[in-house]
Amino acid sequence: MLSEFYADLHIHIGRTWKGKPVKITGSKSLTLENILHTATMKKGLDIVGVIDCHSPEVLEEMAVLIKGNKLVELAGGGLCYQDTTLIPGVEIEVNDENCLGPLHVLAFFKSWQVMREFSTWMQHNVTNINLSTQRIACDAVTLQNTVHELGGLFIPAHVFTPFKSAYGKGVKKSLAEVFDMNQIDAIELGLSSDTGMVKGISELANYTFVTNSDAHSLGKMAREYQKIRMQEPTFDEFQKALKEEDGREIIANYGLNPLLGKYHETACSDCGYRTTEVPCPNCGGKHLVKGVAVRIKELTDTDETLRDRPPYIHQIPLDFIPGIGKKTMEKLLISFGTEMAILHEVSKEDLEKVVPLKIAELIDKGRNGRLSLSVGGGGTYGKIKSE
Repeated sequence: MLSEFYADLHIHIGRTWKGKPVKITGSKSLTLENILHTATMKKGLDIVGVIDCHSPEVLEEMAVLIKGNKLVELAGGGLCYQDTTLIPGVEIEVNDENCLGPLHVLAFFKSWQVMREFSTWMQHNVTNINLSTQRIACDAVTLQNTVHELGGLFIPAHVFTPFKSAYGKGVKKSLAEVFDMNQIDAIELGLSSDTGMVKGISELANYTFVTNSDAHSLGKMAREYQKIRMQEPTFDEFQKALKEEDGREIIANYGLNPLLGKYHETACSDCGYRTTEVPCPNCGGKHLVKGVAVRIKELTDTDETLRDRPPYIHQIPLDFIPGIGKKTMEKLLISFGTEMAILHEVSKEDLEKVVPLKIAELIDKGRNGRLSLSVGGGGTYGKIKSE
C-alpha cells in the first residue's frame, strides 16, 4: 500500500556536535541532531536529506546516535529518527576543464557505511574534508561514476541560480557539456524557478524535478519540499520515486513563487538595482547579475509540452508571513503539531481560533499562492505584502 510523505533533501549542517564549523555560513544551531529534532517535532518532515554527512565529525556523531539507538538503520536504506528518515548526502563543487565556472551537485547514499566509504574516497580529492561543499579534484563524470558505483544518487543542485550552478555558471547551453546525461538521477530546480518556467527546456524532459530548501538555518527547513508517493520513507523507495517505478512518484512540488527568488530579475551586481542597462542608472556599476527568468528564456528551445509534471504549488513558508514571530509560531505548533499540519491539514476556521483573523487569512492565502508579492533580484529576496 502506497502512502504520501513530505521530503526536504537539501539541508546543511552549520556545526558539528563538538562545535566545529561545517557549513561556515550556516547557523551554529544547525547541528545534525537539531535538524532531526526540528524535522520530526516542528516541521513534520518524513524525510530529510542532510548534505554535509561526509564530514568526519558528522559521521562520528551518526555512529554514536546509531549505537545509542537514536538513529535506526532501515533495511531499505536511510536512518530513522523518531518520525523522520535521514538520507545521508553531500554537496560538492565541480569546476573541471569542461566547466565555464564552478557548479554544485548533490549525492545521496543508502547507509552510514556507504557514506563513510565515499568520504574516504573524497578526502583524497578535496582540500578540507571537514567542510561543506568542497571543490572536487576530478571531472564531473568521474564523480558521477564514483557515486553510482557506490549505489548512490546524483543530482545537479539549484541548477538555474546565477552562482555555483550548472545552467547559471557551469555550462553554455547543455548539461551534456559537463555531465554524463545517463548518470543524472534528478534535477533540483532551486529557489528562483518552477516547473512552468522550465517546461520548454527539452533536455530536462527525462528527469524528475526536486525542490528543496538549501537551508542554512533551522527556520528555513522546508521552505521548499515535495510530497512523494511511496510504500515507506526509505532510500530504495525514494530512488524508485525518482524513476517513477511501480507507482512511486513525486506527486507535488512545493516552493516559493519564483518572483520571491533573490535572483529572479536581472540586477546590478554592485547595488542590487533592478536593471538591464550598463552602466547601472542607479550607481554607475558596470556588471549585471543575469536574472534566472532571463537565463531560462535563453535555454528554452520548444513550445511543446514534453511531459506531464506534478503540480508545482506556490506556497509561502510560515516564517515568511508578516506577523508570524516566534511567539505566534509557538502558539501554532502547540495547537496543531507541525508546520506540515498547518500548511496542509488545518482549516482556516481552526486557525482563526488560535491567531488573529488577519494572520489566519495570510496563512491561508500563503499556502494557496494568493498573496501579493514584490519581485526579487540582485541578491535580495522579493517581499510579501501584508495587504
